[in-house]
Amino acid sequence: MAASEVPGADHVTLSHEQLNVNAAVEAVTSPSCGAVSLFVGMTRDNFEGHRVVRLEYEAYESMAQAEMKKICARARCLWPSVGGIALHHRLGVVPIAEASVVIAVAAPHRQAAFEATAFLIDTLKATVPIWKKE
Repeated sequence: MAASEVPGADHVTLSHEQLNVNAAVEAVTSPSCGAVSLFVGMTRDNFEGHRVVRLEYEAYESMAQAEMKKICARARCLWPSVGGIALHHRLGVVPIAEASVVIAVAAPHRQAAFEATAFLIDTLKATVPIWKKE
């Protein structure tokens, strides 16, 4: 059985390689879910009026992955209908216009997918030990 066919699977990844948006969507796609909500956080060329040439992320990787898994579990408690969750974060140097974070959430209906996606990005930024240098 492929990962995308496992109901309720969590796909948590920290990677030094470029993130693949399509892979995140494919990981959560399921015949039982009619909605996939996607968030892609991109490196932009400015922050608070200052020029940005790249971002660089560091993490305490084992702790970050454990915390990301807890966030997925919490999202499942809040939105029990959620199917697959992909929570992928890039580490190292991320050039302008490349993805730093990709979140995909599948659910039978769009509202749960939208809400869980917003919760996941907000909670990831607030609690996961990943540090950003601009």
